[in-house]
Amino acid sequence: QVHLVESGGGLVQAGGSLSLSCAASGSIFSINVMGWYRQAPGKQRELVARITNSDMTNYEDSVKGRFTISRDDAKNTVYLQMNSLKPEDTAVYYCNAIVRTSAYVRNQYQYWGQGTQVTVSS
Repeated sequence: QVHLVESGGGLVQAGGSLSLSCAASGSIFSINVMGWYRQAPGKQRELVARITNSDMTNYEDSVKGRFTISRDDAKNTVYLQMNSLKPEDTAVYYCNAIVRTSAYVRNQYQYWGQGTQVTVSS
């Protein structure tokens, strides 16, 4: 079993910054992709940013140039630096990881964190 624990988030004024982190623990052989998704009230969950184990990244169009995703493989942790925040960034942010749990089995599994609230006031 793999657990993802998020930290960060909170309330910030528009134009401000927040930083999220997510640490993975448990039965981990390797983590292929780590990412952040968000879900605003009444909307579907959407990808915000993700990063592969070769540090390839991709971002949702509305956050490009404002958000930066990074990872520390030694700590099994992914970060999301959010700058120039806008009210429309308000959502619950979820950490996501695609994990290979065994050196002997190639199967990979998807895990989710519990979510952390980000609220941007205008």
